[in-house]
Amino acid sequence: MIKKLASIVLLLLMGCETKTVESSPQKVELTKTYIDPGPGYSQAVVVEANGVKTIHISGQVGTGPNFKSQFTEALNGLFKTLKNSRATFDDVVKYNTYIVDYQPAYLDTFRTIRKELLGDKDMPASTLVGVQALGLPEWKVEIEAIAVLKVD
Repeated sequence: MIKKLASIVLLLLMGCETKTVESSPQKVELTKTYIDPGPGYSQAVVVEANGVKTIHISGQVGTGPNFKSQFTEALNGLFKTLKNSRATFDDVVKYNTYIVDYQPAYLDTFRTIRKELLGDKDMPASTLVGVQALGLPEWKVEIEAIAVLKVD
């Protein structure tokens, strides 16, 4: 019985025809614009292709004596870079927040400030990560983002 079944399957497979569909590669016009370039990085890179603008925003940091002031300043830096890229926070589809020596007590402050400055409807995907350190010892919060919008 098994031999018969295997023979039938083999015959069916041999009778199947694989078709290869060839498609001509489309040429994509891609442009990059560097926003506020610094030594070794840019605050943002705007990539335009096929009528879509994707903005990759470098980590924005804050200064100040505490988590609240640094988080607020980092968000304001994000807003400024979005504006310089001709976008708004409504265009952000993903953002990551890195917090040095993260403590669960920061979560309420994080959520309160985020709600005050960003609202709480139609929010982008978000990741909150506790880290050991950032680029400089005085930086305690860093926010990076990706925004997507139609080309003007």
